Amino acid sequence: MTSATPLAPVTVFGPDFPFAYDDWIRHPAGLAHLPDQAHGQEVAVIGAGMAGMTAAYELMKIGLRPVIYEASRMGGRLRSQAFEGGQGVVAELGGMRFPASSTTFFHYVGLLGLQTQPFPNPLTEAAGSTVIDLEGQTHYARRLDDLPPLFREVAQAWDEALQELGFGELQQALRERDVPRLKALWDALVPLWDDRTFYDFVAQSRAFSRLSFRHREVFGQVGFGTGGWDSDFPNTLLEILRVVLTGCDENQHLIVGGAQQVPLGLWQHAPSHLVHWPAGTSLARLHGGATRPGVKAIARADDGRLAVTDAWGHTRHYAAVLATCQSWLLTTQIAVEESLFSQPLWMALDRTRYMQSSKTFVMVDRPFWKDPDPATGRDTLSMTLTDRLTRGTYLFDNGPDKPAVICLSYAWMSDALKMLPHPPERRVQLALDALRKIYPKVDIASHIVGDPITISWEADPHFLGAFKGALPGHYRYNRRMYTHFMQEHLPAAERGMFLAGDDVSFTPAWVEGAVQTALNAVWGIAHQFGGRCHPANPGPGNRFDELAPVDLPD
Repeated sequence: MTSATPLAPVTVFGPDFPFAYDDWIRHPAGLAHLPDQAHGQEVAVIGAGMAGMTAAYELMKIGLRPVIYEASRMGGRLRSQAFEGGQGVVAELGGMRFPASSTTFFHYVGLLGLQTQPFPNPLTEAAGSTVIDLEGQTHYARRLDDLPPLFREVAQAWDEALQELGFGELQQALRERDVPRLKALWDALVPLWDDRTFYDFVAQSRAFSRLSFRHREVFGQVGFGTGGWDSDFPNTLLEILRVVLTGCDENQHLIVGGAQQVPLGLWQHAPSHLVHWPAGTSLARLHGGATRPGVKAIARADDGRLAVTDAWGHTRHYAAVLATCQSWLLTTQIAVEESLFSQPLWMALDRTRYMQSSKTFVMVDRPFWKDPDPATGRDTLSMTLTDRLTRGTYLFDNGPDKPAVICLSYAWMSDALKMLPHPPERRVQLALDALRKIYPKVDIASHIVGDPITISWEADPHFLGAFKGALPGHYRYNRRMYTHFMQEHLPAAERGMFLAGDDVSFTPAWVEGAVQTALNAVWGIAHQFGGRCHPANPGPGNRFDELAPVDLPD
């Protein structure tokens, strides 16, 4: 008997710009070769999140000197906050679950030697058990088949709805990295679905239209994979289709010890192969151990370079500047000279729509939820999805010798705004009150130790929201931002300013988008300094004409 040929893995390979970033960064020829006169020249990098650190790290490797500016804390939305006295136990305030399809991001995770483990998503082995509580009815399950038929009907309808779009053929082309086929299929979908919402697709699909409103409601409240989808219902369908097509909603992992270790690790890591810089050079050593302060202004200087003024009024000139901060900050936090971007690009930056998100964490003395209920034999507490205020409750076991962590509430959009006015203690109390209605016999509060940790990203002046959620009609805006690294066609007054970050990508909210757009910017900056890619390892700009996202007419 012969075994079946295993399927090629799903990766974030496009679909809008199907370039193999994971192959590009691993190639022994390196990303680019600069002329000798460019070595050591400074490039400003605004933001020390994953995009900024990725770009700075790769720019350093090819011989440039990145100068990183950071207004808040290093790591950006990869923010792992330690509990006081918690033996290294952390709350993941930003990105916390990373799909295996994020192969470029995981290149850096592996480079740093960090450990991962499966994320306890609903109905996964890592979660152990899942409780779904809707309209006052509670269901306990370890797998989908343990739930009432309604939930299986919803899951089947979602699978069938995706097939109406040719999902299987699309994903097969993506698995095989068949660029002509993938582009032909995807580029045909873009003009058909850019103007339509995710909810419109669900409601009008043949699979869901034959079912009841209750099925759509359950799909919105609970969904499958990472949880409910209703906060994404107003978004363009294209954004959701990208997520499921590239496997971002499945096979997810957490970074043991905290996701912030990845950008912080790149700050400290000395690459084995460096151009120009002596062995042992790291970003930390180039900066003397600390980033420069936040940026308050960017303008074109008399010498033609870009003048970057920091929060303390110090100005330095650069031939190139990479902005990795959220796009709204380029108008609300940083005084950017208007002529540095075209008016259509300003429109795209200003129309970016950010989604709200809140999380509330507590540390508990032990993973008590594993205690079996003496009456039922079930877990005392489970990963919980509900229509109540908490929406999603996640349980993190850090091992027998460490305290455990409960994310009492992970909510988006209107549910997150309900938490916004409240201090941490009140948020915890509201969450406990909601969970008590689901688990009336469980005294969660008796296990809480230390102080709670909570966040509302929309209230942070350095972010103004958690991540982008593209609305119908936003594809053209996204394309303008994403393709801006190709600057040869721009007037001279608009060259030298580059953009990166997950909100510039076509996959917002996923760190792979931040990494890939950072690498686009690395290519653009290297090209500006006269750099060239090795013929055996062409970069994204070298293949742009072949791979460019479809350009919809205005």
